[in-house]
Amino acid sequence: MKKNPSFDIASDYHRIHQQKPIHDSAPLIGLTGNFSDTNCTLAEGYYQSVLKAGGIPIIIPPYDNTDLLIQTLDRLDGILLTGGGDINPLFLGEEPIRELHGINPRRDRQELLLAQLAANRQIPILGICRGIQVLNAAFGGTLYQDIHSQMEGTRIKHSQDLDRSYASHTVSIEKDSRLHRLFGTDTLAVNSFHHQAVQAPAPGFRVCARSTDGVIEAIESAEFKSILGVQWHPECFILRQDECMMPLFQWLTREASSFKEAKRLHNRILTLDSHCDTPMFFDHNIHFDTRDPHLLVDLHKMTEGRLDATIMVAYLEQKERTDEALLAATAKADRILNEIESLAATHCTAIDIARTPADLYRLKAAGKKAIMLGIENGYAIGKDLSNVERFRNRGVVYMTLCHNGNNDLCGSARHNEEGLGVSDFGAEVIREMNRVGMMVDISHAGEQSFYDALTISRKPIVASHSSSRALCNHPRNLTDNQLRTLAAQGGVAQVTLYHGFLREGGTATIQDAIEHLNHMVNIMGIEHVGIGTDFDGDGGILGCASASELINFTRCLLKERYNEEDIRRIWGGNFLRVMEEVQRI
Repeated sequence: MKKNPSFDIASDYHRIHQQKPIHDSAPLIGLTGNFSDTNCTLAEGYYQSVLKAGGIPIIIPPYDNTDLLIQTLDRLDGILLTGGGDINPLFLGEEPIRELHGINPRRDRQELLLAQLAANRQIPILGICRGIQVLNAAFGGTLYQDIHSQMEGTRIKHSQDLDRSYASHTVSIEKDSRLHRLFGTDTLAVNSFHHQAVQAPAPGFRVCARSTDGVIEAIESAEFKSILGVQWHPECFILRQDECMMPLFQWLTREASSFKEAKRLHNRILTLDSHCDTPMFFDHNIHFDTRDPHLLVDLHKMTEGRLDATIMVAYLEQKERTDEALLAATAKADRILNEIESLAATHCTAIDIARTPADLYRLKAAGKKAIMLGIENGYAIGKDLSNVERFRNRGVVYMTLCHNGNNDLCGSARHNEEGLGVSDFGAEVIREMNRVGMMVDISHAGEQSFYDALTISRKPIVASHSSSRALCNHPRNLTDNQLRTLAAQGGVAQVTLYHGFLREGGTATIQDAIEHLNHMVNIMGIEHVGIGTDFDGDGGILGCASASELINFTRCLLKERYNEEDIRRIWGGNFLRVMEEVQRI
């Protein structure tokens, strides 16, 4: 009997293995299933649209095991929150009104949690119909349970009975929005089938489309995140071969592909943040092993942002320079270093102290996070030169010569009207740092101190957290001439994520940080730049507000067409090159 081609699986199996092996390239997109009456279903338009856009769709059924949910998210490159029933208003602290339709609290609970966990990990998310409402509710926005009874004014017909593959009304799109860039139009014909809708957008989101009667039809992240929600059903159009809504699904797969490549890159390279001030919060009853709301750097956020290592500093505010005050400063530095070591010992299965670049690579291979020790302000030395070697023997990898104010080592970039440079004692300290293998850090140092330090040091020096003064005229930043001179002597400058050093007025964003980095690369060369966030000090900007969002910086670097070797250098390779040279004694 002649075989029907539709049922000839053997031929398909043979054909597959006559081709070259397929390599993993398409992003994996998780689609939430529509769960009701003990059945989990997925309308064809969702997965067909994802396939058409180049993604691999898989369904995420509702289940209660949160450990498995996290493991699922760690394997996904994108999320599509699909449509379905109403959201139970009890999750928003409201009582249900009479017009509420069918609800499923089990699905609500999982998807509200999933949205937050995915956003923590910076996974790109597209929400459709119910999905936009899940996004908004998950992040603190409010919803109308029923637009027809709760909104003022007269509603247009948000059709519940028209063929879903045809448009039912139009929406107006904000001109400066991501949605406008995707569709290139001010007005878009859509097919909303709903009676619930966004009432007020959640913090961190902006409205980007409305229907003619004022109903919010789309929201998007206002924080440079890959999160977008629409009220209509774009997946239905593909069922009649209409590709007018494919820009949404193509956006999701592009963002997911970028996220996928950034994850792979972080697996292959070591990522180091050269400056964080987390010890400043040690007396705030913090819990480093939790996702602590008081911290920008903790184990959860380092894991979410795929940050391998950070240099935690013992920060010392510049105070009096009396003998008594100097002894107190030294004691405080030791106390903070003790606390950092204690933190690592308490969580020794997950983190450890690193003293050398080799330690960092060893810990990454072992699946552990690494902390290096630093001192911010040479005030910690007091007038005792022997403290330099003692601190180095404790594992301190660098010391910032000063902070905001002159000390016995040098003049600062702030409160230094005399324009003081490195003192005679400061020169001794720099030479001793060279001898014992401790990096000289000139962030916070005045210009005269900067040039003096370069003249005195026999080893390359670093600016652990400084940006470009040409782009932001702040005395803490480095001029182009300083950047050139630093590079000429083999040093590195680490872009810092503090809004005051990135933008003069207004709120700084990840795009500002990228502009500073690009400028510094142009001036210094790719071999002399890096990242020192200043998290838990003054660091944290839109799009890169904590350690959990640092993978966004990598995605921006990929978008700027930096290659893998460039990104490896930026993410600590250059800084560690200097560290290795300094420690070679």
